[in-house]
Amino acid sequence: MTPPPNSNPHHWSRIRETGSAAGIRTMVWIRRHLGRAPFQVMLALVVGYYYLAHGLHRRTSRTYLSRLWRHRHGRAPRNLAWLGLRHFWHFGQSLIDKIEAWSGIPPRLRFEAGARERFLTAVGSGRGGVILVSHVGNIEVCTAMSDLREEFHATLLMHTHNAQQFDSVLARATHRTNPPEIVEVSQITPSTAMRLGQRIADGGFVVIAADRVPISDDGRARQREFLGHPAPFPEGPFWLSTLLRCPVYTLGCFRETGHADGAASRGTPGYRVAFDAFDDTAALSRRGREAWIDTAMDRYVDWLTRQCETTPLQWFNFFPFWHDDPDALPTATE
Repeated sequence: MTPPPNSNPHHWSRIRETGSAAGIRTMVWIRRHLGRAPFQVMLALVVGYYYLAHGLHRRTSRTYLSRLWRHRHGRAPRNLAWLGLRHFWHFGQSLIDKIEAWSGIPPRLRFEAGARERFLTAVGSGRGGVILVSHVGNIEVCTAMSDLREEFHATLLMHTHNAQQFDSVLARATHRTNPPEIVEVSQITPSTAMRLGQRIADGGFVVIAADRVPISDDGRARQREFLGHPAPFPEGPFWLSTLLRCPVYTLGCFRETGHADGAASRGTPGYRVAFDAFDDTAALSRRGREAWIDTAMDRYVDWLTRQCETTPLQWFNFFPFWHDDPDALPTATE
C-alpha cells in the first residue's frame, strides 16, 4: 500500500521540482547542438533565477552551510550569501553531467585508491548487494560504472514523484533507450521486496539513499546528531539490508574539475568515485537485527559527515532537514 504523503508542506516529498518540459528540452538542445559554453551561460541565468525565486531552498542551503562551517571551522562562513549561490551553481553543474550521461557521453571516473579493485571484486563475486548512497555528488553517474563491468546491474530506489517529469522529458529529448531501472520507494510491497531479493540473487545491486526521511507521516526514522544538531534518518535502507541478507556497500561520486592523469590542466570535469565495503548481513540473526541497524545508522551518519566535509558544496538536499530548523515545522511559511 502506498503510504500517505507527509503532512508537513515543507517536507521534501511534497515540494515540486521547478522546471517545464519546454525548458528542459531547450537546455538539452543547447547542450547537444551549441556545446558546453553556451549551455553554461544559460545555466548561470537559470541558477540565478532559481536562487532568487525560491526562498525555502535558499534558506535550507544556508542552514546546511552554516552548520557545516561551524562543525568544521568553529565559525560561520564569512559570506554566506555568496557561498549559497555557489552551492546552487554546483547543483546546476550536476545537471550538465546528467544530460551528458543521458545523451550517451560517459563521465570521466577516477576511483580512489583501492576503490576500483573493491568494485570489481564485488561485481565479480556474483553475490550482488545493497549500495548505500547519499545526496552528496551525483549518484546517477554510478550507472556509467557498467562500462567497467557489463555484469554490473543497478536498481535505483528513489522517490520519483517530483523528478518523474524531468526524467521522462530528458529521456525523450536525449533519445535514451536504456535508462536505469528505478523502483518507487513509496510503493515497496512484499512483492517488491521479493523482486529486489531476486535482483541480488542474480548478482545485481540495489542502490538506495539513506539521508532523507521517509515520505509518510508514519515512516520509521531515528534521530542522529548530524553536524551538531539532531536530525531524523530513515530506518528503511537498513531494515532492507537486513531482510535481503547480502553484502552492503557505500558509494560516493564527487564532481571535480580535473584528474591526476593530466585532465586537470584542461579543466575537464569528472567524478571521483569512492566505493567501500560497509558490512555483510548474510549471517545476521533475526535477534541481532535491531542492534545492527542502530550501529549501522551511526556509521552511515559518520560516513555522510565525511562526505560533506570533503565536498561541502555537493550535498544537494535543498529541503528542511534538522528537527530544530524552523523551516522543518509544519507551520513554517515562505
